[in-house]
Amino acid sequence: MSRARDENAAVRAPVATYVLLAANAAAFVWQLGAGVDVSAFRGGAIPFEILTLTDVDLPDLVPPPLTILTSLFLHAGFLHLSSNLLVLWMLGRGVESALGPGRLAALHLAAGVAGALAQTVAAAAAGDLMVPIVGASGAIAGVLAAYMTLFPRARVLALPVPALIGAWFVLQIASVLFGGGPGVAFFAHIGGFVAGLVLVRTLGRRRGRDARRICG
Repeated sequence: MSRARDENAAVRAPVATYVLLAANAAAFVWQLGAGVDVSAFRGGAIPFEILTLTDVDLPDLVPPPLTILTSLFLHAGFLHLSSNLLVLWMLGRGVESALGPGRLAALHLAAGVAGALAQTVAAAAAGDLMVPIVGASGAIAGVLAAYMTLFPRARVLALPVPALIGAWFVLQIASVLFGGGPGVAFFAHIGGFVAGLVLVRTLGRRRGRDARRICG
């Protein structure tokens, strides 16, 4: 029977994927205690703060521009969190099996930073300098790009995953060109995806990669 799992995930425990999943979940628990809106202003990447290196309004968890890093683990709500974690769980294990835990973590963070910076520039151009940017979507977009590159023939539930990822990326560009849903950081998605494409080719596969697969 076919199952919704990645057939390219290695048998060995995907430590980095687990750590990233746990970090996002733990951060959301903190958000629930602090208040989701308040946490966005304390740990989110506010374009004005990033561009001026000035902390305004509520005290930040870390000085800007380091809030770019904390913003990658914060989310706007449970649906936002769960959708990102689901993709990371399904595809992050395969990417980690190819790159190794250290390279996956580096790609995840670097793509997230690239996405946040792209969204910051777009927000500045639009005059939305005080709207905080939160979410791992840019980092997840980088993982999507890496997976598409590493496993061009992969399928989940008989669906061609690379084609679906490519369609998703085209949709992000179309949303920018024709106006997508409000409050969605489309430029972060695009920036993270492009960064993932570049990074996965730069990092390369780890030596001695476990070629075994989990097949449902």
